Amino acid sequence: MSVYQFAATNMAGKEVSLEEYRDQVILVVNTASQCGFTFQFEDLQKLYDRYKDRGFIVLGFPSNQFADQEPDGNERIQAFCMLNYGVTFPMFQKVDVRDQYAHPLFTYLADSKPFEGFDMRHSVARILLPLLHERHPEYMPGDSIKWNFTKFLIDRSGEVVKRFEPTTDPYDLEEDIEALL
Repeated sequence: MSVYQFAATNMAGKEVSLEEYRDQVILVVNTASQCGFTFQFEDLQKLYDRYKDRGFIVLGFPSNQFADQEPDGNERIQAFCMLNYGVTFPMFQKVDVRDQYAHPLFTYLADSKPFEGFDMRHSVARILLPLLHERHPEYMPGDSIKWNFTKFLIDRSGEVVKRFEPTTDPYDLEEDIEALL
């Protein structure tokens, strides 16, 4: 099995098979526009700009599952990303990324690479972990996605290579991306 078996609806309302990204290095990210990690859009866009001509693509999937940090509709989400961060990489319509109604792609991704913990050196981690334990302890068990801006790196064959939690900034992925390119 690979990510190529999945499809998702883009912001224009068109069903897109991930097969369209065959032979590219893919970074799948669940996003939110009102999150402490929203600043990562800027660096995701910079990575995309730097490596897109070498076969790298970022795919953004907004989700409102974490503290209602993506309450707007798809049109407003897309406008926010473009106007505030210059996002030109593909964005898809809002989806659930965990639990009963999770998009099958995210169930597959989370099952493919286990949760290994947050980088506690990251400034936002010192806020996030206590928040999760206090308000959302149900998020912590298992390998499910824990918060916005979880990132999955996929090789040119469609295989999930690595999982990065929100506490890993996009530029910290650069070495792994270059190794796959």
